[in-house]
Amino acid sequence: MIRVALVDDQPLFRGGIAMILESQPDIDVVAQCSSALGLNEMVSRDRPDVILMDVRMPGVDGITATASLVRELGDAAPRVLVLTTFDVDEAAASAIEAGASGFVLKDAQPDFLLASVRAVADGNQVVAASATRQLFERHRARSTSRPGPEYGELTPREREILVCAARGLSNAEIAAAEFLSEATVKTHISRILAKLGLRDRVQLVVYAYEHDLV
Repeated sequence: MIRVALVDDQPLFRGGIAMILESQPDIDVVAQCSSALGLNEMVSRDRPDVILMDVRMPGVDGITATASLVRELGDAAPRVLVLTTFDVDEAAASAIEAGASGFVLKDAQPDFLLASVRAVADGNQVVAASATRQLFERHRARSTSRPGPEYGELTPREREILVCAARGLSNAEIAAAEFLSEATVKTHISRILAKLGLRDRVQLVVYAYEHDLV
Protein backbone atom coordinates (compact mmCIF):
# COMPACT_ATOMS: atom_id res chain seq x y z
CA MET A 1 0.00 0.00 0.00
CA ILE A 2 1.11 3.53 -0.80
CA ARG A 3 0.30 5.79 2.14
CA VAL A 4 -0.61 9.29 0.97
CA ALA A 5 -1.17 12.56 2.86
CA LEU A 6 -2.94 15.57 1.31
CA VAL A 7 -1.95 19.11 2.23
CA ASP A 8 -4.13 21.75 0.55
CA ASP A 9 -6.14 24.68 1.85
CA GLN A 10 -9.10 24.08 -0.50
CA PRO A 11 -11.47 21.55 1.14
CA LEU A 12 -13.43 20.68 -2.01
CA PHE A 13 -10.31 20.10 -4.06
CA ARG A 14 -8.69 18.10 -1.27
CA GLY A 15 -11.80 15.96 -0.86
CA GLY A 16 -12.02 15.27 -4.59
CA ILE A 17 -8.40 14.18 -4.76
CA ALA A 18 -8.94 11.95 -1.72
CA MET A 19 -11.87 10.22 -3.45
CA ILE A 20 -9.78 9.53 -6.55
CA LEU A 21 -6.90 8.14 -4.51
CA GLU A 22 -9.10 6.04 -2.22
CA SER A 23 -10.70 4.39 -5.25
CA GLN A 24 -7.44 2.53 -5.84
CA PRO A 25 -6.68 -0.75 -4.07
CA ASP A 26 -3.00 0.09 -3.64
CA ILE A 27 -3.38 3.63 -2.25
CA ASP A 28 -4.48 4.67 1.25
CA VAL A 29 -5.08 8.31 2.21
CA VAL A 30 -3.79 8.41 5.78
CA ALA A 31 -4.08 12.15 6.49
CA GLN A 32 -5.60 15.38 5.17
CA CYS A 33 -4.41 18.82 6.27
CA SER A 34 -5.60 22.31 5.38
CA SER A 35 -2.16 23.83 6.00
CA ALA A 36 1.47 22.85 6.42
CA LEU A 37 1.50 23.88 10.07
CA GLY A 38 2.35 20.83 12.14
CA LEU A 39 3.38 18.91 9.02
CA ASN A 40 6.36 17.24 10.67
CA GLU A 41 4.16 16.02 13.51
CA MET A 42 1.66 14.59 11.02
CA VAL A 43 4.45 12.78 9.19
CA SER A 44 5.70 11.29 12.43
CA ARG A 45 2.18 10.20 13.42
CA ASP A 46 0.76 8.94 10.11
CA ARG A 47 3.95 7.97 8.27
CA PRO A 48 2.90 8.74 4.68
CA ASP A 49 5.05 7.54 1.79
CA VAL A 50 3.94 10.43 -0.44
CA ILE A 51 2.65 13.91 0.35
CA LEU A 52 0.55 15.77 -2.21
CA MET A 53 1.38 19.35 -1.29
CA ASP A 54 -0.14 22.58 -2.54
CA VAL A 55 2.75 24.90 -3.35
CA ARG A 56 0.85 28.09 -2.45
CA MET A 57 -0.87 28.15 0.94
CA PRO A 58 -1.44 30.77 3.65
CA GLY A 59 1.03 30.65 6.50
CA VAL A 60 3.64 28.00 5.79
CA ASP A 61 3.89 27.47 2.03
CA GLY A 62 4.76 24.25 0.27
CA ILE A 63 8.36 25.31 -0.36
CA THR A 64 9.11 26.02 3.28
CA ALA A 65 7.33 22.85 4.40
CA THR A 66 9.21 20.66 1.93
CA ALA A 67 12.57 22.16 2.87
CA SER A 68 11.81 21.60 6.56
CA LEU A 69 10.90 17.95 6.01
CA VAL A 70 14.03 17.20 4.00
CA ARG A 71 16.25 19.12 6.41
CA GLU A 72 14.93 17.32 9.49
CA LEU A 73 14.33 13.82 8.08
CA GLY A 74 16.78 13.56 5.19
CA ASP A 75 16.36 10.37 3.16
CA ALA A 76 13.68 9.22 5.62
CA ALA A 77 11.38 12.07 4.57
CA PRO A 78 8.30 11.10 2.55
CA ARG A 79 8.31 11.94 -1.13
CA VAL A 80 6.64 15.27 -1.90
CA LEU A 81 4.58 15.76 -5.06
CA VAL A 82 3.80 19.45 -5.48
CA LEU A 83 0.37 20.56 -6.68
CA THR A 84 0.43 23.68 -8.84
CA THR A 85 -1.91 25.60 -11.14
CA PHE A 86 0.68 26.55 -13.76
CA ASP A 87 2.90 24.24 -15.81
CA VAL A 88 5.89 26.55 -15.38
CA ASP A 89 5.74 27.90 -11.85
CA GLU A 90 8.68 29.55 -10.08
CA ALA A 91 7.29 28.36 -6.74
CA ALA A 92 7.09 24.77 -8.02
CA ALA A 93 10.69 24.99 -9.21
CA SER A 94 11.76 26.28 -5.81
CA ALA A 95 9.90 23.44 -4.09
CA ILE A 96 11.72 20.92 -6.28
CA GLU A 97 15.04 22.53 -5.41
CA ALA A 98 14.02 22.25 -1.76
CA GLY A 99 13.62 18.49 -2.14
CA ALA A 100 10.24 17.76 -3.75
CA SER A 101 10.18 14.83 -6.18
CA GLY A 102 8.19 16.63 -8.85
CA PHE A 103 5.01 18.50 -9.57
CA VAL A 104 1.61 17.82 -11.09
CA LEU A 105 -0.97 20.29 -12.34
CA LYS A 106 -4.17 20.63 -10.36
CA ASP A 107 -6.20 20.08 -13.51
CA ALA A 108 -4.35 16.88 -14.44
CA GLN A 109 -6.38 13.86 -15.50
CA PRO A 110 -7.06 11.36 -12.67
CA ASP A 111 -5.08 8.61 -14.40
CA PHE A 112 -2.04 10.87 -14.65
CA LEU A 113 -2.35 11.88 -10.99
CA LEU A 114 -2.51 8.22 -9.93
CA ALA A 115 0.45 7.32 -12.14
CA SER A 116 2.40 10.25 -10.68
CA VAL A 117 1.75 9.15 -7.10
CA ARG A 118 2.88 5.63 -7.92
CA ALA A 119 5.97 6.87 -9.76
CA VAL A 120 7.05 9.14 -6.91
CA ALA A 121 6.43 6.40 -4.35
CA ASP A 122 8.71 4.17 -6.43
CA GLY A 123 11.50 6.74 -6.25
CA ASN A 124 11.04 8.35 -9.65
CA GLN A 125 10.45 11.98 -10.55
CA VAL A 126 7.42 13.55 -12.19
CA VAL A 127 8.55 16.54 -14.24
CA ALA A 128 7.72 16.74 -17.94
CA ALA A 129 10.78 17.08 -20.15
CA SER A 130 9.53 20.35 -21.67
CA ALA A 131 8.86 21.85 -18.25
CA THR A 132 12.20 20.60 -16.92
CA ARG A 133 14.13 22.75 -19.37
CA GLN A 134 11.99 25.84 -18.78
CA LEU A 135 12.01 25.49 -15.02
CA PHE A 136 15.68 24.95 -14.48
CA GLU A 137 17.12 27.18 -17.17
CA ARG A 138 15.49 30.00 -15.21
CA HIS A 139 17.62 29.03 -12.23
CA ARG A 140 20.86 28.38 -14.08
CA ALA A 141 21.90 32.03 -13.78
CA ARG A 142 21.68 31.86 -9.98
CA SER A 143 24.80 29.75 -9.73
CA THR A 144 27.95 29.73 -11.85
CA SER A 145 29.95 27.51 -9.53
CA ARG A 146 31.82 24.59 -11.01
CA PRO A 147 31.02 21.09 -9.74
CA GLY A 148 32.76 20.06 -6.55
CA PRO A 149 35.14 17.12 -6.03
CA GLU A 150 32.17 14.74 -5.97
CA TYR A 151 31.78 15.25 -9.72
CA GLY A 152 35.29 13.95 -10.24
CA GLU A 153 34.16 10.59 -8.83
CA LEU A 154 31.95 10.01 -11.87
CA THR A 155 33.20 7.91 -14.77
CA PRO A 156 33.00 9.36 -18.31
CA ARG A 157 29.98 7.13 -19.04
CA GLU A 158 28.26 8.27 -15.84
CA ARG A 159 28.79 11.90 -16.85
CA GLU A 160 27.18 11.22 -20.21
CA ILE A 161 24.19 9.57 -18.53
CA LEU A 162 23.89 12.41 -16.02
CA VAL A 163 23.53 14.90 -18.89
CA CYS A 164 20.97 12.69 -20.66
CA ALA A 165 18.90 12.37 -17.48
CA ALA A 166 19.14 16.11 -16.84
CA ARG A 167 17.74 16.75 -20.32
CA GLY A 168 14.65 14.77 -19.34
CA LEU A 169 15.36 11.51 -21.16
CA SER A 170 13.77 8.37 -19.74
CA ASN A 171 15.81 5.26 -18.93
CA ALA A 172 14.63 3.69 -22.19
CA GLU A 173 15.71 6.73 -24.20
CA ILE A 174 19.08 6.86 -22.46
CA ALA A 175 19.55 3.14 -23.10
CA ALA A 176 18.90 3.63 -26.81
CA ALA A 177 21.21 6.64 -27.03
CA GLU A 178 24.06 4.99 -25.12
CA PHE A 179 23.57 1.44 -26.51
CA LEU A 180 22.91 0.02 -23.05
CA SER A 181 20.18 -2.02 -21.43
CA GLU A 182 17.60 -0.24 -19.29
CA ALA A 183 18.80 -2.23 -16.26
CA THR A 184 22.34 -0.95 -16.82
CA VAL A 185 21.11 2.63 -17.12
CA LYS A 186 19.16 2.24 -13.87
CA THR A 187 22.32 0.98 -12.14
CA HIS A 188 24.33 3.91 -13.50
CA ILE A 189 21.69 6.40 -12.29
CA SER A 190 21.77 4.87 -8.80
CA ARG A 191 25.56 5.15 -8.70
CA ILE A 192 25.48 8.75 -9.93
CA LEU A 193 22.98 9.72 -7.22
CA ALA A 194 25.09 8.01 -4.56
CA LYS A 195 28.35 9.62 -5.68
CA LEU A 196 26.83 13.10 -5.89
CA GLY A 197 24.89 12.73 -2.64
CA LEU A 198 21.56 13.36 -4.36
CA ARG A 199 18.18 11.99 -3.35
CA ASP A 200 16.52 11.45 -6.74
CA ARG A 201 16.55 12.36 -10.41
CA VAL A 202 14.89 15.70 -9.80
CA GLN A 203 17.83 16.77 -7.64
CA LEU A 204 20.10 15.42 -10.38
CA VAL A 205 18.45 17.83 -12.83
CA VAL A 206 18.91 20.71 -10.40
CA TYR A 207 22.57 19.78 -9.88
CA ALA A 208 23.24 19.64 -13.62
CA TYR A 209 21.64 23.01 -14.37
CA GLU A 210 23.13 24.80 -11.36
CA HIS A 211 26.61 23.66 -12.37
CA ASP A 212 26.09 24.41 -16.06
CA LEU A 213 26.53 20.80 -17.16
CA VAL A 214 23.60 20.90 -19.61
